[in-house]
Amino acid sequence: MLVKWIRCAVVDRRGFERGQRKWAGLLGEPGFRGQGGGWSRARPGVAHLFAFWESRAFYDSFMARSHDRLAASQAGTFKDSRSRLFEHRFDVKVGFKPVFSDVDVARVAHCRVREDRVEHFTLMQEKVWNPAMAGSPGMLRGVFGEAPGSEFLVLSLWDSAAEHGKYRTERVERLALRTQIEADVSALAGDVVDLEPAWAV
Repeated sequence: MLVKWIRCAVVDRRGFERGQRKWAGLLGEPGFRGQGGGWSRARPGVAHLFAFWESRAFYDSFMARSHDRLAASQAGTFKDSRSRLFEHRFDVKVGFKPVFSDVDVARVAHCRVREDRVEHFTLMQEKVWNPAMAGSPGMLRGVFGEAPGSEFLVLSLWDSAAEHGKYRTERVERLALRTQIEADVSALAGDVVDLEPAWAV
């Protein structure tokens, strides 16, 4: 599965939201699995979107055929759009499905990992971070993806901001020490996203 993460600095919020509803047109696309998104809690005007495709081939075909037609309705509503593609490595909690109807907030972490530490970082994600997140009340599901150049995406979906906040307060510092994350990661950027139900496809 291919995961696409898009981040936009929105200049016309109403126009952007109106255009976002047009992406319902993705439903007929071969290989499309789901899409959702919302607004950054920390950065006003920043929108995050997460799209899921069965494979790179299906995604490339969509980009060549239908993307520009769907995207046209949002032209001029944002600036500084960045998108990245990640190959699904494993689920955070079992049985990931790109469904957003039961989700309140998403937590996205983008990690650049030192090349000689990739194996350790991946192992710690699988053996320490994943079970800790999976065992947290309110954590519904998530995905761990990898891009060329030792880049990783950890996306977790939560049923409430309050539950995510508890997990952060109680566990993150302790887990970071245990997994030696500072030795693994050269850069880490993250955000908490309030999901918009109307954007789910």
